[in-house]
Amino acid sequence: MKIYAKRIYIRRLQMDDADQLLELLIRNKSFLQPLEPLRQESYYTLEWQKESLEKVQYDWEHDVGYGFGIYLNNGRLIGRVNISNISRGAWESCTIGYLLDEPLNGQGFMTEAVASAVHYCFNDAGLHRVQSAVMPHNAASIRVLEKVGFRYEGFAEYYLKINGNWEHHNIYSMTREYWKPQSRILN
Repeated sequence: MKIYAKRIYIRRLQMDDADQLLELLIRNKSFLQPLEPLRQESYYTLEWQKESLEKVQYDWEHDVGYGFGIYLNNGRLIGRVNISNISRGAWESCTIGYLLDEPLNGQGFMTEAVASAVHYCFNDAGLHRVQSAVMPHNAASIRVLEKVGFRYEGFAEYYLKINGNWEHHNIYSMTREYWKPQSRILN
């Protein structure tokens, strides 16, 4: 299953994506470090990435998360969109996180990928709410969420441990009630 946007598509990450995923993460190590939890050196090995892809498969099969790769139309992996912390029942909610190859930032690829993933959450996975937490100084990520239609909900102090420090985050969400077809973004 592929979800197509204007210039990219997203699809479930597979075990055969391990090499491309590792290359992407190594290439972007210094770029991503200030935006992610601290990583052990073993994170940047093929073995670790294969284990992480096994977890992606488990999460899909058990409906607790959806790990998507972001691909250019030529099949090159350029990023990830992760739907995690899925809660069913009265909440029907999840969180979304994402990363993109640094040279491709600022060109709208991530906006297309996030819109595609939200489309999946509401139209295929039957979720009601998608939430994201973004450090206030991460203007590029905030722009992505706002372009897709996420709404600012509030400020969370010391919310996530990023690069070894507890960081404040802005909380954004999209609910089914506010989701609008993204025809200008999606195919």
